[in-house]
Amino acid sequence: MNESGRSRDRHAAPGRDVVVVHSSDIHVDEGESTGGDGTAPLRAVLAAARAERADLALLVGDTFEHQRLPRELVDRAARLLAEAGMPVVILPGNHDPAIAESVYRRGVAEPPNVHVLGVTHEESVWFPEFQLEIWGHAHRDYGDMDPLRTPRARRSFWQIAAAHGHYEPVPDRRTSLRPSWLFGDEEISATGADYVALGHWNRAVQVGKGKVPAYYSGSPDLAGTVNVVTLSASGRVLISRAPVLWDQPPVT
Repeated sequence: MNESGRSRDRHAAPGRDVVVVHSSDIHVDEGESTGGDGTAPLRAVLAAARAERADLALLVGDTFEHQRLPRELVDRAARLLAEAGMPVVILPGNHDPAIAESVYRRGVAEPPNVHVLGVTHEESVWFPEFQLEIWGHAHRDYGDMDPLRTPRARRSFWQIAAAHGHYEPVPDRRTSLRPSWLFGDEEISATGADYVALGHWNRAVQVGKGKVPAYYSGSPDLAGTVNVVTLSASGRVLISRAPVLWDQPPVT
């Protein structure tokens, strides 16, 4: 049994499977690439989560393309999130950091089922009904940061870490020519989490050494899928992928 399994034993198990749908890099925008409906990728991801009977959805960075989106578009996105039919946890990324002018402070974070790290919650969201904590460090500006710094001690049977940034097995931070927001194998292992949900890459792929499962979901338009994370009642973590559902009717 690995370290995360041993630490889980100190906490009560939820007694049933918990299903989390993980996506990232949705990039809600004015609609140039989606036939005029910039909320289409968000709608498709949430539809996929409902189709998988997910207990909650986790959006790991760049849910919005930028902070200057028109009010009507922000309102439509907020309505989609409010009507998701499940809790939604959002980690702000480098395109949509949790600044004072953030879209998350323009109504997106108001629905009671929407939890935005760095806005509604400082760095973690606790779901007692699932015995699950989700933690992550939101981008709070447009500067460099370490997405997996200061791992949280486990306080629940299940723990998911969320990070939006660029993976390198051994990050080289000596030169400014490298991408910002770096993390590597050591940072992933140090989380001790049951799953590390990653954003920033458009392709779906597993990274790290595997002891702690760490996966990019990829963007819904390029990967064409969401990650389905089943936290099983037996204590196992099962990761699969499911297609996003683009044929859902638009919100009017």
